[in-house]
Amino acid sequence: MASVLLYHVIGDLTVGKPELVEFNEGETVESAIRAIGESPEGSIPIWKKRSHVGAIESSDMRQQRFVGILNSFDIVAFLAKNECLEDQDKALKTPVSEVVVPNNSLLRLVDPGTRLIDSLDMMKHGVKRLLVPKSVAWKGMSKRFSMIYYGKWLRNSETPSSSSNNLPSNMNRSPSSSSNAIRDKFCILSREDVLRFIIGCLGALAPLPLTSIAALGAINPNYRYIESSTPAIEATKMPPQDPIAVAVIESTPDGQCKIIGEISACKLWKCDYLNAAWALANLSAGQFVMGVEDNVTSRTLPDLSINSTAGDNNLANGGSTRKPRVFSSRSIGFFSNSASPSFGSRSMYRGRSAPLTCKITSSLAAVMAQMLSHRATHVWVTEDESDDVIVGVVGYADILSAVTKPPTSFIPANRSRDGFLSEIQS
Repeated sequence: MASVLLYHVIGDLTVGKPELVEFNEGETVESAIRAIGESPEGSIPIWKKRSHVGAIESSDMRQQRFVGILNSFDIVAFLAKNECLEDQDKALKTPVSEVVVPNNSLLRLVDPGTRLIDSLDMMKHGVKRLLVPKSVAWKGMSKRFSMIYYGKWLRNSETPSSSSNNLPSNMNRSPSSSSNAIRDKFCILSREDVLRFIIGCLGALAPLPLTSIAALGAINPNYRYIESSTPAIEATKMPPQDPIAVAVIESTPDGQCKIIGEISACKLWKCDYLNAAWALANLSAGQFVMGVEDNVTSRTLPDLSINSTAGDNNLANGGSTRKPRVFSSRSIGFFSNSASPSFGSRSMYRGRSAPLTCKITSSLAAVMAQMLSHRATHVWVTEDESDDVIVGVVGYADILSAVTKPPTSFIPANRSRDGFLSEIQS
């Protein structure tokens, strides 16, 4: 395991991060859409109101006030309900407490001195946000050369699980400045923040970054999918899973599955939420991701009232006026402007609706770069011989697991164990 993960602490990643501004569960869906559109992560943490404003709040109390994380997929699924489509104004004024899926385990409050390796271990087991105190006592100095952490000797031979077990139970508390930290401001770190830090340390992680995702075991074959002929609304009825994405596939006569698109939180991030909700409720999955003809008869496509701004009709941009418009594939902001496509072909330019894919032979560094450059939470993996035969997905948790994996677990097939280990040690 690279020493960069052992000797860096989570406080090193908080430099320049803005202070946390809590989004209250009593805010409306319309406000949440604007906040999600402005959020670099494409989702926002939801909090309960403080019982006593201005009173000193302990770390445990702040953790208990966290409700869950709201994303664009949750909002579009909510707006796609029949009662919401019938009264869109009422739906937009609904409190987010009725939309967000409660899950207090998605966020963890940690001390700035928590080792990076321990933070990675939390995130690969389901934590999506780290709440870090911006304490005046924290100077941004990592324990890079320290051999002792909270009274425990650091050992390079420890695996992530063993190192976590050897840490004291109060690892996530503020050890030296707890009385000051509760009065300080907080910032939030996402998995994308951690990934950006790791990609800046690729040299220290060699040879892992150039190893294929297949050799690292980073491909998750248990992805969610629906057939293109299935109603798109069925994607919202599947059990929640990370990443928040459903592949839209077409089955071939030989039993293979070809991916033609996806219904996911990151694809819906900048869409027109009202039009996307109508499409989700009324179109097939294939039509939703590939588009529909713009000359569909008006008897099948109703007029929709959507937010309109000067030059861009998109509710996420914070427009406040309304005007009716006939639905078309262009109105969602998710489809391309191409003509009616053939579901069996991906030769057409599809812009934002095309799924982000890689090969099973792609290196870990290449997949990380793809995710960061496209602000994506995942990459779909296809066979090496085909561009669209899907075999799995790679998400944040899969990458973090691969990064913290012991070197002996990804020995290339064409090298012996002893030779590979000697090459690393040299």
